[in-house]
Amino acid sequence: MTDFRLVLEGTDGAARVGRIMTAHGPVDTPAFMPVGTAATVKAMFPEHVAATGAQIVLGNTYHLMLRPGADRVAAFGGLRKFMNWDGPTLTDSGGFQVMSLAKLRTMSEDGVTFQSHLDGSRHHLTPERSIQIQHQLDATITMAFDECTPFPAEKDAVAESMRMSMRWAKRSMSAFVPRPGYGLFGIVQGGIHADLRAESAAALQAIGFDGYAVGGLAVGEGQELMFSTLDVTMPHLPHDRPRYLMGVGKPLDIVGAVVRGIDMFDCVLPTRSGRTAQAFTRLGPLNMRNARHADDPRPLDASVPCPASQNYSRAYLHHLIRSEELLGLMLLSWHNVAFYQKMMADLRQAIREKHLSAFVEQFTADQARGDIDAQDNGSD
Repeated sequence: MTDFRLVLEGTDGAARVGRIMTAHGPVDTPAFMPVGTAATVKAMFPEHVAATGAQIVLGNTYHLMLRPGADRVAAFGGLRKFMNWDGPTLTDSGGFQVMSLAKLRTMSEDGVTFQSHLDGSRHHLTPERSIQIQHQLDATITMAFDECTPFPAEKDAVAESMRMSMRWAKRSMSAFVPRPGYGLFGIVQGGIHADLRAESAAALQAIGFDGYAVGGLAVGEGQELMFSTLDVTMPHLPHDRPRYLMGVGKPLDIVGAVVRGIDMFDCVLPTRSGRTAQAFTRLGPLNMRNARHADDPRPLDASVPCPASQNYSRAYLHHLIRSEELLGLMLLSWHNVAFYQKMMADLRQAIREKHLSAFVEQFTADQARGDIDAQDNGSD
């Protein structure tokens, strides 16, 4: 059986390229994980998700425990079999969703009691219960249960929240059932405070996790504060374990975080944007509702190796969106996930070849340039 481990293959500055070995297949890093919150990457077939180059998808404990229920998913052999996904899965612990979606929640040292946002039913989620549910989902990577500290918050409140999350992390580890090729990640909290981030990272390493996530960012603090927080957090994380920045994000945020040594990302942005008519391209995002696309014969982005990116004109996609046809949302979602996977593949190659700084400079310039010339054939 495969042991869960990170095999580093190269570096360029703080950036790393490697491969996470798991029970359900390898994950090349830096990696972007499409979000399949409710056992589906919205508006996409699992086969198309895999065809983009994605090797791992994310599911969510909170949503799946409410519907269809962890027992039901377990009866089908776990999340992978239930959703017809052949690769690894990572499940968020549910802590963020309890704080952001649930109603009438009360929190104590034991855990969180809340009402479902779906039907008002009452539930009690503890570190032990979260880990148990993720075990029933057969998650390849399980996340420790934590509280996502809101931003902004007073430092004393951030410290209190972080320290409770560290106690919950220890309980999460005690509840986890080790299996070959499966991993449990701890989550570094501490807001934007360097000393609290260092304290959190030290507490998690004393417990000893298979990987370390950076939580509590991309919650409204902005890119500058996010990057400065990563700058003071990364030196405290072990070199030989995966590093995961949760809930990020925009292309330039991902590129900047890779430069700082992050290995894994997830975000709803590619598919959510696809469902709201936004397409990501090498020359920046496009609003496919805009009339300027109505007669444009070009593909979305010929550099992205995906049928949705290459085989349909912008004029046709514009027509689908304006006509509120579901195919338009499906094609844009497919394209966006493929764009993100192409970006990650390009980052991996740049790190291997040690020209990451040149890649970042060109990528940033292309994104800033924007695709504004309707006659540009996309060949430059």
